[in-house]
Amino acid sequence: MANSRPRLEIAVEQVLFSSRWLLAPFYLGMVVALAVILVVFVRELITEVAHISSMGGEQAILLALSLIDLSLTGNLLLIVIFSGYENFVSKIHVGDHEDRPSWMGTVDFSGLKIKLIASIVAISAIALLRAFLPLGDTGAEVDSPRLRWMVAIHLTFIVSGVLMAAMDWITSKTE
Repeated sequence: MANSRPRLEIAVEQVLFSSRWLLAPFYLGMVVALAVILVVFVRELITEVAHISSMGGEQAILLALSLIDLSLTGNLLLIVIFSGYENFVSKIHVGDHEDRPSWMGTVDFSGLKIKLIASIVAISAIALLRAFLPLGDTGAEVDSPRLRWMVAIHLTFIVSGVLMAAMDWITSKTE
């Protein structure tokens, strides 16, 4: 049976479908950003470990928080790279590789948004905790306007996440 659709329509649809590959350089760029985060992580770890003998408890906590922050950012990038590529460009064919993350191929755009905002909230919480830690020191200067802004921004992230989750929940109930 011959295709009854006009050739122009078929050509336009093929161009549109192929245009998804224009996103591939974005994901490759995020791989470069992931490598940069790794370099910063290693540099910070080496720099701070060199001062381990004079490190106090608070400095150790700040180091741990910095490393957790970088790790969460790396995780966030990896989630966006894998999920975004699989949702918008092409499936990642690694077969039944034992190291394939269980969530890979199952995170849709809605799930990606929730994971993204949850990671941002976690990163924001760590930044907030790092800002509040020096407040226990006697004589430490408090930058109240900065802390207020950080709390306000963090709460904005939380409210945004709750609203996104609520919208997804409502959408799932109406489908």
